[in-house]
Amino acid sequence: MNVPLNARPKPAVLASPVVELRQYTLKPGQRDTLIDIFDGRLIEGQEDAGMTIIGQFRDLDRPDMFVWMRGFDGMVARKNALADFYGGPVWAAYRDAANATMIDSDDVLLLKPAWPDGGFDLAGAQRTGLATDEKPIQNKPLTGIVVIEIHHLRPGTEVDFANRFETAGAPLMTAQGARLLAAFVTEHAENSFPRLPVRADENVFLVVTSFDSAEAHAHHKAALAASPAWQGFWQAAQAGLTKPTETLRLSPTSQSLVGR
Repeated sequence: MNVPLNARPKPAVLASPVVELRQYTLKPGQRDTLIDIFDGRLIEGQEDAGMTIIGQFRDLDRPDMFVWMRGFDGMVARKNALADFYGGPVWAAYRDAANATMIDSDDVLLLKPAWPDGGFDLAGAQRTGLATDEKPIQNKPLTGIVVIEIHHLRPGTEVDFANRFETAGAPLMTAQGARLLAAFVTEHAENSFPRLPVRADENVFLVVTSFDSAEAHAHHKAALAASPAWQGFWQAAQAGLTKPTETLRLSPTSQSLVGR
């Protein structure tokens, strides 16, 4: 089970100092096809190459979007892991079937933890059994949801925004029922694997929370809206934003480590 940030007694050995958030636009009706391929055939090969497949999700508001996150031990490790996987036999065997489901796979944010213990704590997180040639996985959505909020910031404001969120915003969110799983800012290092593009000009602060259900998330939003302390925090935060916050409401697949 994921350990919320506010429940950690001290910084843990956290997953992945470099993380990709990947949003894929798929051909109509092809999301479950891709999830079956991804969860059944592509996780093990990526992790054998040195990545951590953190979470993969159905977008609740966009039926043809597949969202997932993977992590790396650093930018050099990212380059090596991606080269090994995309040059290896697993991707060669399944790339045509996977690519056939996609319209666009280039919507990618390259991220790093917003503070020293801001990444995911995946200690104890386990998947159900992966597929074999004889036994496919039972890929049913999980009941809880994961919410990713992407705040678009003015250049040079990430540190200040992250500090204010950690000290003021996060306690208000968790007091109203959110489980705060991770927080990230843009990793501005040069893309170490240019074959796969990233949104290089972005400047974001990203927070990942989880809830028992979509209804619980709706109640959480209503409680924050009624909180004078939250309204004060949020009004002050607006000065650092360049456009409206993006909110992704996500249902984890059965093989996601995040949201279980």
